Amino acid sequence: MPESENIATGDRFVEEVINQGRLDSADQLVEADFIELDPLPGQRQGREGLKETIAMMRTGFPDIHWVTDETVAAGDKVVSRFTWTGTHRGDFLGIPATGKSVTVRGVVIDRLNAGKMADSRILMDTLGLMQQLGVVPSPGNG
Repeated sequence: MPESENIATGDRFVEEVINQGRLDSADQLVEADFIELDPLPGQRQGREGLKETIAMMRTGFPDIHWVTDETVAAGDKVVSRFTWTGTHRGDFLGIPATGKSVTVRGVVIDRLNAGKMADSRILMDTLGLMQQLGVVPSPGNG
């Protein structure tokens, strides 16, 4: 697939699946045997595992909004620098709702096959997220 189409697939995944919570759209955008190369604790592999993870994130942060800040594509890979924001209003990774607003940055590297996401590696500032939620002390805050 042309690089521009791979970028469009990633953009559609962000908008429809993550931001709008239309998990069924993942069926058109993600291969059934999708592999998350750096899974969250307890994340199952495959498209269904990815959908479960997005649902868990949307439960923890119902107003999650993901923005792609920068994208570079080469061949079958799309690299995106992102920022997501949300308010912690539900359970997330065993952490009860804190009501705190968060801003999380990261990079994701997706590999596409025939127009569908085949595997992904997400490098996200999880420590910063946990500090913003107050479950890990920030430097200088003991």
